[in-house]
Amino acid sequence: MHGYTPNTVAGGTVVDTAGLARLIDARHPLLLDVAEKDRKPPTMRADTPWLPTHRSLPGAVFLQGGGKGTDDAAYAADFKARIAELTGGDRAKPVVTFCHPDCWGSYNAARRLAALGYTQVYWYRDGVEGWQADHDTRSVKPDAAFVAALPEEATQ
Repeated sequence: MHGYTPNTVAGGTVVDTAGLARLIDARHPLLLDVAEKDRKPPTMRADTPWLPTHRSLPGAVFLQGGGKGTDDAAYAADFKARIAELTGGDRAKPVVTFCHPDCWGSYNAARRLAALGYTQVYWYRDGVEGWQADHDTRSVKPDAAFVAALPEEATQ
């Protein structure tokens, strides 16, 4: 899921940090953090408590693993249903996908949204790390409704 990503996304608009800040102020988009589940570092001793804290943009919904590049029909249906709930069924609502720099998850999610007919899809390639260079982040928990609808391996 990590590595060089394209500079564009079909059906969406790439936005930089300044553009995202303006978009948030003017249009109040749905912010979708689709990063994978935080993993315990392999160098951490097994008996050390692991209490990950996921940092994200203020107001973001953490669809843990929501950028999977899978063609699983059940996963696609759950993703579609949760996005419809979060947007109130408004396919013209601006939606921004992000995770980390050089992460295919946010790219995959943006393409999936465009394929579902969402017309204001934005891909924030710089992710949480790009945002936190100049802005505050917040601790977030995975979206309970999304995680509950999927088998655990789908949110990894």
